[in-house]
Amino acid sequence: MPILYPRYRADRVTDLSAERLARLGIRALLLDVDCTLKRYTRPLPERDVLDWLEAMRREGIFLCLLSNGKAPRIAKTAEQLGLPYIALALKPLPRGCRRALAEFHLKAEETAMVGDQLLADVVAGNLAGLTTILITPIHPEEEHIYTRIKRPFEKFFLLFRKAPKIDALDS
Repeated sequence: MPILYPRYRADRVTDLSAERLARLGIRALLLDVDCTLKRYTRPLPERDVLDWLEAMRREGIFLCLLSNGKAPRIAKTAEQLGLPYIALALKPLPRGCRRALAEFHLKAEETAMVGDQLLADVVAGNLAGLTTILITPIHPEEEHIYTRIKRPFEKFFLLFRKAPKIDALDS
């Protein structure tokens, strides 16, 4: 799999069900925070995402936040969500993904990196040997300026190869 392309895509994280993940052999998710789980300008996700996180935990899916954000901000979100986290992950480098695998005793083949950025989340996950799932960004107009600058390049790359939608696995 070329490093620039996700294995799967989904409109929202809530499209990832435990059943769909089980069919892929996925038992753990490394979750980007901003524009994947929540709006960049909000401290917490919307109610449907909070409910989804709880459902994933009940189903035995291990969840860990993996963000390029600074530790104090990500720690606050992680604490409120009751999730472990890796901050300053330095995506697109695979360092943060590999740290999560080692720290939480996860197997790469059973772990997916889920995020909204092709040139950060997807590349990091692919370099670490994880399944990658690209999520449509939540309210990209609120993103950090650096992320907004990267978006046209990401759209260009995605013109050449579309990953299958995760919900298409149901048929």
